[in-house]
Amino acid sequence: MKQGEENTEFVKEPEKETPKFIFQKNRKTKIGFIIIVAFLVLITLGLILSGTMFN
Repeated sequence: MKQGEENTEFVKEPEKETPKFIFQKNRKTKIGFIIIVAFLVLITLGLILSGTMFN
């Protein structure tokens, strides 16, 4: 049994016409990325601060 060609792009460029991609370069993706990074920074800071206060 043959499998089809896997050509998945990580980020879809506007000039490329490909149906297989993970992220698009648009406003929603950028805002979502910023929100996720902000939450990760807050969690990291919370862990560091709780570790220094409980020692």
